[in-house]
Amino acid sequence: MNKIIIDAHSHLWQWQDTVVDGLPVRTLENGRSLFMGEERQMLPPFMIDGRNTAEIFLSNMDYAQVSAAVVTQEFIDGFQNDYLARVVKKYPERFFVCGMCEFRKSGFYEQAIELANRGFKAIKIPAQRLITQHGRISLVSEEMMQMFRMMASQGLILSIDLADGDAQTGEMEEIISEYPDLKVAVGHFGMVTRPGWLSQIRLARHPNVRIESGGITWLFNDEFYPFSGAVRAIRQAADEVGMDKLMWGSDYPRTITAITYRMSYDFILKTSELSEEEKMLFLGENARSFYGFGALPELPYIKNMSE
Repeated sequence: MNKIIIDAHSHLWQWQDTVVDGLPVRTLENGRSLFMGEERQMLPPFMIDGRNTAEIFLSNMDYAQVSAAVVTQEFIDGFQNDYLARVVKKYPERFFVCGMCEFRKSGFYEQAIELANRGFKAIKIPAQRLITQHGRISLVSEEMMQMFRMMASQGLILSIDLADGDAQTGEMEEIISEYPDLKVAVGHFGMVTRPGWLSQIRLARHPNVRIESGGITWLFNDEFYPFSGAVRAIRQAADEVGMDKLMWGSDYPRTITAITYRMSYDFILKTSELSEEEKMLFLGENARSFYGFGALPELPYIKNMSE
């Protein structure tokens, strides 16, 4: 395989120990977690201690010939800023990491300043979790806009997952209009299986906005491999905004409880619905230019014992 593969949406954590919407998320054993009131298989069962580390991910990346990965964050995993700072220092050529602030209460602007001073090049907002039964935190509040202004001036990337459909796209349009130099990556492929998903995709009509497909195999889990519906959605999104605006992401490790890591992208390699140039852009080249990855390792294919 001569394509560069870069994962634009992944997660790492040492353990899960947090509360979201008043409900606990806790690491258990054998890859399971207590997740907001029920036990869920959060990791593959062989990850028995619940630690989702960079070293385990690198082993998966090397096996699947994935050269580099963007590590994002989510409230359900707890704050991993300290761990990710160590990860990117140890493996700078393999990982691009996002910091995360406590956006559910005021005071996060100072946290964002601290993350920038620590060397983080991106900040993640799990914006879908800012809309709850108890109310809504605005993406265009005074403190949010202050943070976006700082990020644009310092060249920090905004990584953001949005609520279904157009629930937050109006606010995003306002942010993008106010700060056209702010680079934005919208996750989960616009929540593609939900009504109104193209409203999120169309944000990428703006020059500095990209869409990444983290979680697309989860969203199309009912149809399963080879995810023909996901391929059609990628084709539709490319027709809307151009393939140069789209990036592959796996949502590792949660998605590999159902499929292998390599399966999370090789359905793209095998489809006839996309050209070879489109596959090259989607699987790696767009992410390489957007996130500014430098020299990447060459990863040889290692035959399986079953071959």
